[in-house]
Amino acid sequence: MITLYGFGAGFGLPEISPFATKTEVQLKMAGLAYSKQKATPPSSPKGQLPYIDDETETIADSTFIRAHIEGKYGFDFDAPLSLQARAQAWAFERMIEHHVYWALVGARWVDTENFAKGPSHFFDAVPEHQRERMREDAQFRVAENYLLSGLGRHAPDEDVDLAARSLFALSVQLGDKPYLMGDTPCGTDATAFGALAGILTPYFASPLRERTEQFENLTAYVDRMMLQYYPEFAWVSLREAA
Repeated sequence: MITLYGFGAGFGLPEISPFATKTEVQLKMAGLAYSKQKATPPSSPKGQLPYIDDETETIADSTFIRAHIEGKYGFDFDAPLSLQARAQAWAFERMIEHHVYWALVGARWVDTENFAKGPSHFFDAVPEHQRERMREDAQFRVAENYLLSGLGRHAPDEDVDLAARSLFALSVQLGDKPYLMGDTPCGTDATAFGALAGILTPYFASPLRERTEQFENLTAYVDRMMLQYYPEFAWVSLREAA
């Protein structure tokens, strides 16, 4: 059986990491049995989550995990799509992971209040005399990566404006369809769902969340995907209570 290593539930989400969410949903899409364990990035071969153990193989990075599933188990996540649609789905996935995701990072890690409410608690088990220093170091490293991504070079309102353009593109692509590319979910739906749910969680307040909520078809899409892939999770009631 496959073992998936992620952060686990938190921040009002069934899985904290958008990338671990992506992999977990793809495992569900492929109908593969798996177990899940909590882990930390240093335990991964690439220093990031998720990663999986599959018999004698360990595969890190959500994109390479997808390729492993497709290669070993013969499951094509984009089976219904034409060659052109596959190319479009890949382009949207890159936009989500290299643009929308970094906007999420800014809202979660760089925003002082959200960092204190959320990611700072990753270090609660660290010995007290080291805890604050490790929190500061981690936030600094993430903020530095946010700067390098490009979004962090702009004023807070400007980076949200840029992210909103990508959200608009996703909203237009989705339209009134049930999934991004049509009537059947594809691999990119797992990517989009992980990032959008991470933004929309009621646990964090942010201008990015407010702008995302303006795209009603995206919020409805996340609600549908959550019900489909995490039916036991009380997502809609959490959002309605926010």
